[in-house]
Amino acid sequence: MGSGLFDCSGKVTLVTGGNSGIGLGFARGVAQMGGDLVLWGRNAERNAAAAEQLRALGAPRVSCQQVDVTDEGAIIEGYRQLLDDMGRIDCVFANSGMSAASRSLLDMSTEEYRQIMNLNLDGAFFTLREGARAMVRRAENGEPGGSLVACGSLSMFMGLAGKQSYAGSKAALGAMIRGMAVEFGKYRIRANAIAPGYVVTGMMDNPQSKMVTKMFAERTPIPREGYPEDFEGIGAYLASDASRWHSGDTIVIDGAYLVRPM
Repeated sequence: MGSGLFDCSGKVTLVTGGNSGIGLGFARGVAQMGGDLVLWGRNAERNAAAAEQLRALGAPRVSCQQVDVTDEGAIIEGYRQLLDDMGRIDCVFANSGMSAASRSLLDMSTEEYRQIMNLNLDGAFFTLREGARAMVRRAENGEPGGSLVACGSLSMFMGLAGKQSYAGSKAALGAMIRGMAVEFGKYRIRANAIAPGYVVTGMMDNPQSKMVTKMFAERTPIPREGYPEDFEGIGAYLASDASRWHSGDTIVIDGAYLVRPM
């Protein structure tokens, strides 16, 4: 497929944590616009199911790799394989992440803090760095362009009790993205973050999660919860040339939750 303003044909997009949730929503948007996709996820069965779905939506090529993004060496090797298989990289969506389990900063262990930072911040940094390196090499060989995208959170702007490590990792990513936008603009590489609101995924099918979902839906100006499908459009936009002059931004997708009146 792929035609029109958000055409992604001929472009290769990497999505970490791309076999479910927001990552798969982003990938679905790219697939519908004819883009090639590489998914990094640790669950082989979910990878295979996501790849089948993306091919059915129109992605010409879908490659899946079991890459642990908490391992810098695995990321570097993952890119080597990606470039061998696909020949290029045009968009990177550093989406893999986890939230904090602790309800209070006072109860948060050093182990939990390090685990969150290792995945949410270090993993995203190394993923984006290696993507930028590949894009810069391509630009120096006469073909500039590329899109670096990080998955942030409304916690970049809001205080959340017990989630300081999670919020800190996401806020740091936003700062890194702005620096990348400035450093790599001369190569026509843009860098942006997205900040999702409350998004329902397959892991939330339990009574407590449904109660939380209802609470957020009632408080959101567009009165419903978010779904992975709500990220298809931004995925296609950021992977395509339509976003070629959009850089250094944090794009909030939350049904206006952040700006609601108290």
